[in-house]
Amino acid sequence: MITAENLTKRFGARTAVDDASFTVKPGKVTGFLGPNGAGKSTTMRMIMGLDRPTSGRTTVNGRTFAEHPDPLHQAGALLDAKAVHPGRRAVDHLRMLAATNGIGRRRVDEVIELTGLGSVAGRRVGGFSLGMHQRLGIAATMLGDPQVLMFDEPVNGLDPEGVHWVRGFAKARAAEGRTVFLSSHLMSEMSQTADHIIVLGRGRVLADAPIREFLRAAEKPTTRVRVSDATVLASLLSADGVEITQTGPDALEVTGVPAARIARVAALENLDLHELAPQAASLEEAYLALTDDATEYRSDAAAVA
Repeated sequence: MITAENLTKRFGARTAVDDASFTVKPGKVTGFLGPNGAGKSTTMRMIMGLDRPTSGRTTVNGRTFAEHPDPLHQAGALLDAKAVHPGRRAVDHLRMLAATNGIGRRRVDEVIELTGLGSVAGRRVGGFSLGMHQRLGIAATMLGDPQVLMFDEPVNGLDPEGVHWVRGFAKARAAEGRTVFLSSHLMSEMSQTADHIIVLGRGRVLADAPIREFLRAAEKPTTRVRVSDATVLASLLSADGVEITQTGPDALEVTGVPAARIARVAALENLDLHELAPQAASLEEAYLALTDDATEYRSDAAAVA
């Protein structure tokens, strides 16, 4: 388990993480979301003892990471997949990490097999693709068979097969009862991988909830409608707080009105309904709505146009 208690990190006048508190529990994949500059990577570095908090504290399995006599057996973290000497063979990199942590060579062979690196383990890392770099980093996190796994942007730049593999790996480790904490900017991928999400914005925790609850709280009832007279139905539904977009001669998208009410209004006016399809909120939509005021680096749409 990972905990953060009133965690704050300042770099000069800039506050990167601002009084953040959360718990990452075992047995589930917890997604860590936030705009660029939100403080996600800094938070992960503080959890692993690579940055010192200005105030507050983090723990891994009940202790600060530095207090563990067997750190690689407690937590494995992939924070920079390319932080490996390019001239070293993959198997030698893993053997070096194992030897410095009292781990035998047999375990090196096991993690190579686990991550599908068998055919490239003897190659020098400098010739690796991004996907192979990510797999090597993940192999390193598993050397000590830890209960806590942490990955910073593990699917960035990967092809669909690589993304699918990382997703399956994370979910399988959580199913084993491990704590899995990963960050990503890919909302579609996070929606398929995470059971719980923590959202950071300008260093503050904006949300900490199971993904289903997060989506439910952000959801506005939007319904796709096909009807015999879209213009008449739109005029009947029009009211404050209701958004109606006519998408075709017989089609509407209606936000702010429950589908059951749309059906009643159409029936009272003897309008024929051909489609009534409530639309679920997407993780991307909910995330963008939540972080709109917490985005530090924003593109200028007018400048792009």
